[in-house]
Amino acid sequence: MSKMSSERQRLALNGPTMGTRWSALFFAAPDLDVAGLQAALQAAVDAVDGQMSTWNPSSDLMRLNAAPVGEWVAVPTQLAEVLRLGLQIGRASSGAFDVGMGDAVAAWGFGLQAAGAEPIRAAMARPRVPAHEVLEIDANQVRKSAAITLDLNGIAKGYGVDRLARTLSGHGIGDALVGIDGEMRAMGLRPDGQPWSIAVEAPDRERRATHSVLALQDAAVATSGDYRHWVEVQGRRLSHTMDPRRGAPLNSPPASVTVVAATCAEADAWATALMVLGVAAGAELAGKAGLDALFLLREGEGAARAVGVGRLFSSASVPSRSAMPGQAHES
Repeated sequence: MSKMSSERQRLALNGPTMGTRWSALFFAAPDLDVAGLQAALQAAVDAVDGQMSTWNPSSDLMRLNAAPVGEWVAVPTQLAEVLRLGLQIGRASSGAFDVGMGDAVAAWGFGLQAAGAEPIRAAMARPRVPAHEVLEIDANQVRKSAAITLDLNGIAKGYGVDRLARTLSGHGIGDALVGIDGEMRAMGLRPDGQPWSIAVEAPDRERRATHSVLALQDAAVATSGDYRHWVEVQGRRLSHTMDPRRGAPLNSPPASVTVVAATCAEADAWATALMVLGVAAGAELAGKAGLDALFLLREGEGAARAVGVGRLFSSASVPSRSAMPGQAHES
């Protein structure tokens, strides 16, 4: 380890956001203004939450949801950026990722209210048109051409991670590991010159365990799965991931899908899209799109079969381990 590295102090900052916590692990000079950086990181995620929350009725996203069809609505730059990316991945995935599933998410009990029979019937009966076909964005203005309820839970946490990374970069920190609820982004390298180690969680509802470990440099990872966020309806556990074709939770989805991408927002959204598509169609699209993706499929009691796409997820690239500074788990 270099003299400069040995003089730097290890810092692990964290704070509340989006119903969970954000984290930042890095090494910095002793004279760093830690309190100022902590405040800047918190402000970065607070801005994302304030713009994109579906739990806050005064958020910019909820204001857009309440606007009449056909009316241009001015939105903050970050919200416009996330909507553009969401629509882009929606088109690329033929609607498997759809930011317009807010009515279904709420109806099935993944919002402020418990699941309700009438909202569920309405969500499933509603003709489904992908958001990328009815949402128009011009600079920082957005217009709906049809009634739609937007929900960014499949991309906002990842974007929040990217904002944490950008904030650290703005404070002169180029090597770090940042995350929100398991969505992680690795910046540069560790002080010893090695990549950051990030665990991929096993899809176990009863306990947290490691399936495999990734070594990442300047990349982000996100996982979508069926084992952390679910509701029970008529004795069945239903995942929070919605099938855009049905307005209902997925039937027999993969246990989880993990994606590595340049940004955490992209990884987050693509993990959801591949979860919706399933292993056959999802692996095919991941290959065509040049994505690194890992599908975990349940096989018997406690067993999971892995299907990898891309260089990072060959069996030789992800040996199982147990110790890690960050963990990628289902969002």
